[in-house]
Amino acid sequence: MIRPKSPMRRAIAIAAGALIGAAGVMAFAAPASAHHPEIYGKYCLVKGSNNYEFTWTVYNSETIPGTITKVLPGAVGAIQVGATLPAKGDPSAPLSGTETRTAANSQALAKNLTVEAQWKRDKRIITEERTVKAVDKGFCKKTPPTTPPPTTPPTTAPPTTPPATEPPTTPPTTAPPTTPPATQTPEPTPSATPEPVEPVGTYEFTCDEVIITVENPTDETVSIVLTPNEGEAQTLTVEPGKTGSVTFPAKEGLVITPSGDGIDGDPLAYEKPEDCTPGGGGGEGDLPLTGAAAGGIAAGAVLLLGAGVVLYIVARRRRVTFTA
Repeated sequence: MIRPKSPMRRAIAIAAGALIGAAGVMAFAAPASAHHPEIYGKYCLVKGSNNYEFTWTVYNSETIPGTITKVLPGAVGAIQVGATLPAKGDPSAPLSGTETRTAANSQALAKNLTVEAQWKRDKRIITEERTVKAVDKGFCKKTPPTTPPPTTPPTTAPPTTPPATEPPTTPPTTAPPTTPPATQTPEPTPSATPEPVEPVGTYEFTCDEVIITVENPTDETVSIVLTPNEGEAQTLTVEPGKTGSVTFPAKEGLVITPSGDGIDGDPLAYEKPEDCTPGGGGGEGDLPLTGAAAGGIAAGAVLLLGAGVVLYIVARRRRVTFTA
């Protein structure tokens, strides 16, 4: 007797194989999270002067709070070193401030703001610096001056005079209604993060590695020499529109100094993340793995896809049972 396999079981096996394969791709091929401060700026020219009024706003790209670690050319209102960058969606977000910059003309005006922020996750510390250019809003809108109410002089009693024939009373003139000033509608928050105008530097401290990444949005090749206080220096060269990274073994007291043509960076002193177990190495925590771990991750995804194919092939076979 030959009993064909149940069509329902076959369909379930095929679906399971497809789900395993898809899960492998989704779990292992997902891109890394990009931590960064989201900077928005605008400026206007005060008419009849060389003064430009700037307004800056900084949001957080992450759902955990960060800390501002650098502001260039200087602090602007609440945007200052040591300030907490509220988590994305926090009602107290964002940080903001206004400033006045003076220049002979718009071409000579410095329009950029650089903000560096740091986030601490499980066994990982991420720091990124971004530079964004403010948007020109033309001339500043003047606020109409408030006219104070007229001062009424003190009333003096008139001298007593004999009654006279009163002239016919004239009805008081009704003043035309005052039109209230137009209410300015606040500009909506931009929907997209402005593109950085300079290379973006990101460095991560894990329990066993220091990962330095440079994203180059400019049209020129960027070359940075990274020199540790112990060990050999590494050169990171990134072509226009590309991203590159280098890795150093992490150890207490490690300091890496960046240098190169036009590079004016501060030395990076390694800071050991919390919850690092002695000799246990780093852990991915809440962040996806990147860099050298990508090879092992891809291999795992291939294995899961292979398992899905095997289940699919097995599902197509029919079970044959012989009975006397």
